[in-house]
Amino acid sequence: MKSQRTNLLIFILTFGVFGILNTEMGVIGIMPLIADDFNVSITKAGLIVSLFALAVAISGPTLPLLFSGMNRKKVMLLVLGIFFLGNVVSAITTNFTILLIARVVPAFFHPIYVSLAFTVAAASVSKEDAPKAVSKVFIGVSAGMVLGVPVTSVIANATSLGMAMLFFAIVNAVVFIATLLFVPSMPVGEKTSYGTQLSVLKRSITWHSIAAVIFMNGAVFGVYSYLSKYLENITMMTWNTISLMLLIYGGANIVGNILAGKLLTKNAIKSVVIFPFALGAIYLILFFLGRFSVPMYLIILLWGILAGIGANINQYWITSTAPEAPEFANGIFLTSTNLGTTIGATVCGLFISRLGIQYVVFGGILFLVLSSVSIFLRNSMYNPTKHS
Repeated sequence: MKSQRTNLLIFILTFGVFGILNTEMGVIGIMPLIADDFNVSITKAGLIVSLFALAVAISGPTLPLLFSGMNRKKVMLLVLGIFFLGNVVSAITTNFTILLIARVVPAFFHPIYVSLAFTVAAASVSKEDAPKAVSKVFIGVSAGMVLGVPVTSVIANATSLGMAMLFFAIVNAVVFIATLLFVPSMPVGEKTSYGTQLSVLKRSITWHSIAAVIFMNGAVFGVYSYLSKYLENITMMTWNTISLMLLIYGGANIVGNILAGKLLTKNAIKSVVIFPFALGAIYLILFFLGRFSVPMYLIILLWGILAGIGANINQYWITSTAPEAPEFANGIFLTSTNLGTTIGATVCGLFISRLGIQYVVFGGILFLVLSSVSIFLRNSMYNPTKHS
């Protein structure tokens, strides 16, 4: 009976994380539609991704700490309620500024729920089973980041942009009700002091890891943020085909998550070192063959697998530097990845505005070079055998 309750709790947390990440990343597939509907440029429409990510990056290391002493169930309900309201406003507004506000305000509460989901999942099982429980919640992160994109794109094309936004709200509402009915009250017992958790920031190893994760995530999402526009303008695909391509990317991302667990267990350091070079090769192939539909299917498949591996690498690269403060480390992880998304989408947007959509991949390659430098600096000053 306890096992069933635990499984239900982890499922709700996973679905909740899916709803939060789906709200953040799902708009990528409908960005050209948003630009058309609100009569703004594609670069300006990109603000709905980059500003959301920036808000997460700002609140990641602070708000989870501030709310860490409150009843976890109440905190989760608060965050889900804020996301529901924000998505309803996004669905009905016709003003681009209001749309931005309705997305940015909930974004500040994003790290609270996701950090809590990791912590609660780990606490709900034995210490030996904690990594398995956390990995299940991580599937919600990955699914929200990638599967929400094609689903939202399909809804928008079949109905309207407003209905696609309403889809985010419905998911949040379902999780809110499930949390209210089935998640037990979770008052916080003894908590780790702020000072103990913050002390991990005194280590240079932590900052090299943060830099690497910012650059790696910037490389992935800086380019991915404009994928639908690339497929529309360069590969000359229809919206139905673009939705299929996004779905392939999403499915491949889940495969990447499964592979990442094995790779990081077998040889973590080697996997991290190789990642920027592997993704760089994919981007170069994309640049030269992106005009052709058939090669794009294979490119998207491999890119999606690598992005899934990259997400797990990012989480490992941060948390392995602070095993004594996992909750704070997860907050830093969320901040780093979202800061990477913000900077990546902005820089790649500049490449597009100056050179054209085809050259977006060079923004990604720039970030991959910087990530390799950061990885090298960490490895040169740190004994990798401790965490390999």
